[in-house]
Amino acid sequence: MTTHFIEAEIDLTENPVTLQKEIETELAKRGKPLRWAITRVDSHQKTVQIEAIVTQK
Repeated sequence: MTTHFIEAEIDLTENPVTLQKEIETELAKRGKPLRWAITRVDSHQKTVQIEAIVTQK
């Protein structure tokens, strides 16, 4: 098992619950998330920057 640092950009949604699910879905494509955080919000482009640590087999 290895760990990887991941950066991703996700479209900003109106509903915070939906945003959390979208983030978790995107990270699951890259491995099993250990932790993640929103590190930047771009209100002009309506995106959020995510940084995460994921594990992969």
